[in-house]
Amino acid sequence: MAKISQIDAYEILASGGYPTLEVEVTLDSGHKGAASVPYGASAGSHEAVVLNDEDKKRYDGKGVLNAISNVHEKIAPMLIGMESGDQRLIDEKMIELDGTPNKANLGGNTILAVSLAVARATASLEGKELYQYIIDKYKTGVDLSKLPAPMIVMIEGGKHADDTTDLQEFCVSAIGNQSAAEKVRIVIEIYHQLKKVLKENKLSTNVGNEGAFAPNGIPDNEAPFKYITQAIEKAGYEAGKDVGISIDAAASEFYEDGKYHLKVENRTLTADELIAYYESWLEKYPIVTYEDMLHEDDWENWVKMLPITDKHNIVHIGDDLTVTNLERLQKAIDMKAISAILIKLNQAGSLTETVDTCMLANKHGLMTTTSHRGGGETNDSAMVDLAVAVGSQFIKVGPTRGERVSKYNRLMEIERNLSKK
Repeated sequence: MAKISQIDAYEILASGGYPTLEVEVTLDSGHKGAASVPYGASAGSHEAVVLNDEDKKRYDGKGVLNAISNVHEKIAPMLIGMESGDQRLIDEKMIELDGTPNKANLGGNTILAVSLAVARATASLEGKELYQYIIDKYKTGVDLSKLPAPMIVMIEGGKHADDTTDLQEFCVSAIGNQSAAEKVRIVIEIYHQLKKVLKENKLSTNVGNEGAFAPNGIPDNEAPFKYITQAIEKAGYEAGKDVGISIDAAASEFYEDGKYHLKVENRTLTADELIAYYESWLEKYPIVTYEDMLHEDDWENWVKMLPITDKHNIVHIGDDLTVTNLERLQKAIDMKAISAILIKLNQAGSLTETVDTCMLANKHGLMTTTSHRGGGETNDSAMVDLAVAVGSQFIKVGPTRGERVSKYNRLMEIERNLSKK
């Protein structure tokens, strides 16, 4: 065991061009751990707060000096001298110090950066990889013989790109029994073929926030399915057998006054009409997961949609609905609203709360998919270690840009490490 002797915090740049914070924790043994946290462009209203300075003269108000001050002036004095291995107690003390349901005082980004840095420092002390530390610390009981599969974003729209689809993400996942490295190769090969398909259709191959294609002028929200299935065939794979398509609608972004507004198609739909619109795709395309297809508080219609996705053997994922939150996940379980949950560390705002949410999902037979953030990612790959430690079926990340590929490189590194044991 070792005690926390120093906590430092500082600004770094995230992929969106605005700052986030990185925290370094030093133990009295000399071991150190550092962690940085992302932020989302499209974020559920029930997520933990990302604390920004709101000083318009600096980084358009997106600076995080107040978060850094909270680390140095409030969190560090409380945690210095504590045993670093008391991860749950450390996280609980920070949550108690904040005193709000959404971490509005200290910031979810602030608490999470410290939480992960403590975990990394202690993992270093114990000579463990972060995923093994999480498995041991929280007794997740995960079988490491099966690693998460990549769910790679191929086409992005919504808040992640301009003048493209209303739906936020169209992804491809390898669904065979290949190694994680082979699955990465398969989906990346499809991504490169998709570029050719888009060019053949006289569409741009610009990329959005996540490094996926964000072609201007897509005629409707169904078109990406056609382009992606063509790319799958061009890459030499069989849709529905080798790979499947996943969708994140982020429907809260096009919901207003009780209706769903599809600007690309100039249509306004009720929830029932939108559900029927989505169901029409299930007969045509090799869809494996639907995510956030309805507004984050449209509980009644989530419940209506689950039997439809179940009937088609489609996994129905909650993200903005559940925001990696124990109470909202329990409500979704009780109401039978979802069959899976998306996991984002910064939605919960601490490692302990995130793992507890995953364990609740596992207990009730719900799949977990661990995800990046579209707005501002960093090179930190803790989300991959988390996904491995809790047995997520997928990790969802964009296909290009350093802050995205660092996640897939970490997944393949973990696979290599495990193969040596």
